[in-house]
Amino acid sequence: MAHVTLQNIRKTYPNGFEAIHGVDVEIADGEFMVLVGPSGCGKSTLLRMIAGLERVTEGTITIGGRVVNELEPADRDIAMVFQNYALYPHMNVFQNMAYGLKIRKLPKAEIEARVKKVADILNLTDEQMTRKPRELSGGQRQRVAMGRAIVREPSVFLFDEPLSNLDAKLRVQMRIEIKQLQERLGITSVYVTHDQVEAMTLAQRMIVMNEGRAEQVGTPLDVYAKPATTFVAGFIGSPAMNLIPEERDGRKLLFGIRPEHLEPCAQADASFVIDVDLIEPLGADTLVYGHLDGGAADARVAARLHGSVDARTGRLPLRYDPDKAHHFDAAGGQRIE
Repeated sequence: MAHVTLQNIRKTYPNGFEAIHGVDVEIADGEFMVLVGPSGCGKSTLLRMIAGLERVTEGTITIGGRVVNELEPADRDIAMVFQNYALYPHMNVFQNMAYGLKIRKLPKAEIEARVKKVADILNLTDEQMTRKPRELSGGQRQRVAMGRAIVREPSVFLFDEPLSNLDAKLRVQMRIEIKQLQERLGITSVYVTHDQVEAMTLAQRMIVMNEGRAEQVGTPLDVYAKPATTFVAGFIGSPAMNLIPEERDGRKLLFGIRPEHLEPCAQADASFVIDVDLIEPLGADTLVYGHLDGGAADARVAARLHGSVDARTGRLPLRYDPDKAHHFDAAGGQRIE
């Protein structure tokens, strides 16, 4: 196991495009850190620099206190799990999992013992161990890919969107398995995803990436409850936080309120009134979308109401607890305490 340190990490390509803009973060020994953000935000590039698959333009990466900038991936004591599994199609499951150990010329008995131990952890049966990857389901192939990483007993696991090829139900199951596995093994892990649900459920801490910058680093609940910028407020949460233009003391601000912190009320008690445009009944919850009555055209509002609420199109008075409100600078997007 090892801690990972990123100091002023920058990545600039030969055409001058700067993909990563000075990222600084400490990942503790045994921590599960998730890099989350939209496509093109730089999260996979950052992961690949930790892995040694991309060169660092500026800054320092250390793993276990050792600077690894110039080390080859094989010398960094890391193991990576890819989105496309990257299994050898001509090898069976046992051979895929054992291959890296054979390259390191470990004794045959040790290889067999390690693979057997990991197969048991991942619930891979003896019959499955003899199959080729094409004979396995997507979830089984992902278990094999993780097993191949685990048998190496690395200091750091790196996951590059490993669940994105799976269907929704299997993604939920695999999320649970990955979290339980990481907690059991206690190995420092860095996990990339664009899926905020994966990020929120897996991470001990998360880095929200935007255009090559780390917008915010913190626990999932801290990031959700106290977003540092309007980008974080809009990206984390579904539906996203409502951001409504306001002006205070001559300063242009954005007022923020989460959809679940709005509730219907009597007209006299309303914080504001919306004209409802769309209703989405989801069973336990009902999502209501509308715009501010008499407000600016871009002042859209979403509310997550209890499923028992009889929501209808028309005018809907809503109220909120002022303690749940957020305020941001309209120009820079930074949170105002």
